[in-house]
Amino acid sequence: MKFSENWLRQWVSPAIDTQALSEQLSMAGLEVDGIEPVAGTFHTVVVGEVVECAQHPDADKLRVTKVNVGEDELLDIVCGAPNCRAGLKVAVAKVGAELPGDFKIKKAKLRGQPSHGMLCSFTELGIDIEADGIIELPADAVVGTDIRDYLALNDSIIEVDLTPNRADCLGVLGLAREVGVLNNLDVTPEPCAPVAATIDDKLAISLKAPDACPRYLGRVIKGVDLSRPSPLWLTERLRRSGIRSIDAVVDVTNYVLIELGHPMHAFDLAKLDGAIQVRLAEKGEKLVLLDESEVELADNTLVIADATKALAMAGVFGGLHSGVTSDSKDIFLEAAFFAPTAIAGRARQYGLHTDASHRYERGVDPQLTHKAMERATALLLDIVGGQAGPVVEAVAEAHLPKGAQIVLRKARLAKVLGADIADDKVSEILTRLGTEPAFDGDKWAVTAPSYRFDMAIEEDLIEEVARVFGYNNIANKAPLASLTMTRHKEAELSLKRVRSLLVDLGYQEAITYSFVEPKAQAALFPAEEVQILPHPISVEMSAMRVSLWPGLLQAVLHNQNRQQGRVRFFESGLRFITRDGELKQQKMLAGVITGSAYGEHWTLEQRGSDFFDLKGDLEQLLSLTAALDEFRFERSSLDALHPGQSAQIVRNGEVVGHFGVLHPAAAKALGLKSQPLVFELQWELLGERRIPDAKPVSRFPANRRDLAVVVKNEVAAGEILEVLQKIGGKQVVDVNLFDLYDGKGVADGHKSLAVSLTLQDTTRTLEDGEIADVVSKVVDALKSQFNASLRE
Repeated sequence: MKFSENWLRQWVSPAIDTQALSEQLSMAGLEVDGIEPVAGTFHTVVVGEVVECAQHPDADKLRVTKVNVGEDELLDIVCGAPNCRAGLKVAVAKVGAELPGDFKIKKAKLRGQPSHGMLCSFTELGIDIEADGIIELPADAVVGTDIRDYLALNDSIIEVDLTPNRADCLGVLGLAREVGVLNNLDVTPEPCAPVAATIDDKLAISLKAPDACPRYLGRVIKGVDLSRPSPLWLTERLRRSGIRSIDAVVDVTNYVLIELGHPMHAFDLAKLDGAIQVRLAEKGEKLVLLDESEVELADNTLVIADATKALAMAGVFGGLHSGVTSDSKDIFLEAAFFAPTAIAGRARQYGLHTDASHRYERGVDPQLTHKAMERATALLLDIVGGQAGPVVEAVAEAHLPKGAQIVLRKARLAKVLGADIADDKVSEILTRLGTEPAFDGDKWAVTAPSYRFDMAIEEDLIEEVARVFGYNNIANKAPLASLTMTRHKEAELSLKRVRSLLVDLGYQEAITYSFVEPKAQAALFPAEEVQILPHPISVEMSAMRVSLWPGLLQAVLHNQNRQQGRVRFFESGLRFITRDGELKQQKMLAGVITGSAYGEHWTLEQRGSDFFDLKGDLEQLLSLTAALDEFRFERSSLDALHPGQSAQIVRNGEVVGHFGVLHPAAAKALGLKSQPLVFELQWELLGERRIPDAKPVSRFPANRRDLAVVVKNEVAAGEILEVLQKIGGKQVVDVNLFDLYDGKGVADGHKSLAVSLTLQDTTRTLEDGEIADVVSKVVDALKSQFNASLRE
């Protein structure tokens, strides 16, 4: 927004210069984008009166004039402006004057006629006004007055870039109010006394959409003379605000817009048919706007209408056929409050942007409507004459916005700002902001003023106190934060460590949705009770997952469809299962592998991943607990897994997870091109890791003994190894299965397991007899528990 500094200082004038004022506004959140003078640099230019104006004897386009510049001084000046005439008050650059562009005025002769000065146009004085010919000053301009003083050109145009929340400053009134708050000064606005009605003419008003327009004022003004031009002071103020003068009525409404920040509009009374209605447009209704473009109105657009047609888009743009023209004699003046939500986006909907919509969609003071109407009426009667009727108001009080009731806590203010501001200072700031605070020692209770739509919560008040107090006045303090050492159990197994291991093993971490396709999940877990979402994003994401496998397998399918043959994924996340009628969330760690066991390499023979590849990966993972001996792998009966190539993982008698080859039927149902291998562990059941217990390394030699025992096929090798470790005692430091044989020499239904025992003591060298005793105990235990026999 652009405004004249002099205009602002007529309302409130702090004892600071232009630059300091600009800095103050910027620091208060009203960023100043630029400052520019209202006119170029010049001097010795005064008000003059053309006494004589005659045709130049030797030039068709030149005139010879005598100009009175005061103190009985007449100057002979040759002028080429077409609007030069006797009796005209003009701007005269006398001999010795210097105009913008380093143009100096000297005595000269033009086609033989003396010229002791120059009659100036706006452009020649560096004033940005489009006009043909020289400046025409009002008839009451005092001859001899310095033109800079007469036009108040010792002024600056300040442009501020307002944020959307500060619509209250889209007018000189709001800016003056803000400067007054920042400098603790009173604001003295222009007097605006109510204009008494001198005629009884009026139009009825009905609010058909009171939530969108809860207040509408209208007034009939008859007998206006639009041939009268707007006064120079008014057009100059508009120019310095970036608005071009059009005609007196439009200029007055624009003036009130800039002065008070309240948009207004005027209709030609003769073009209105019946009472005024504020309603929503009918679908397909058309309106020709003031720029002569025709729009088809949507049914969400608020319009001002009469009994038969729409007259204007409320708060956005007026209609052409109801607009005021030079032939208008009677006008209907409107001032209204439109709800921001009713106007927001409507201009953009039709490819428009107007000063009115810019303000209404951000919020206009609903208590300012009467003042705007009276101010505009007084200006119009003064400029174009006429008689005013009574102000007619239609209002829906229930829909008018009320100032927010906000509580500002003293402790909260100090905590957020990091500074203690005196209570009386805070009360003073809140009072200057128009909130009428009530302080009880711990908090301030305030009511936001009607023009501050951005005051709604406690943080808004904290911001206001901070910026009015001055950010530079808040002491700089380095942030202070105390460090607290995190507490965690040494025995806790970190998920981060597990992730790192899996990445080292060639897995990639995946993140899949917690909601899956019900049919895909049913193919894996047909008997599991599933929670179905009442309002899912889509059918494919309507079931809560009972396992991480559905998401991972969909990721595998996605990659296979893009020619990725070797895939290794893992994921950690929650599953949602129902047990005993209660929905439970369990943290899981799952993974999937498919394709070749390793990447292509000329030294390696290519083969597909198998059960034991996955088992090896899991053993490395479980070894992070330093208690791999506590885990057992047992046959699994999980529906989702192949019955002959799957296992469950048991720790101390509790099942902590499953792994194996995906069931062929499930793989086919999911559309997979191969049979992946999957695993899933219940994270909370993995338990704590075993804390390392340092022991001395034995200085004595180790002894190895190999045993080949024959047992039935159904005996698990893990059970054999467990017994060997248990019976061998502390002297058995390692047990390893290194061969499996079930061919010639071994009875049908039996298998031969070759096991190595490593025996060692930390205090002495074991004798052969001691070693033999240990081996004998082991053999006896295997025979009694598994009916095992040594292979011959």
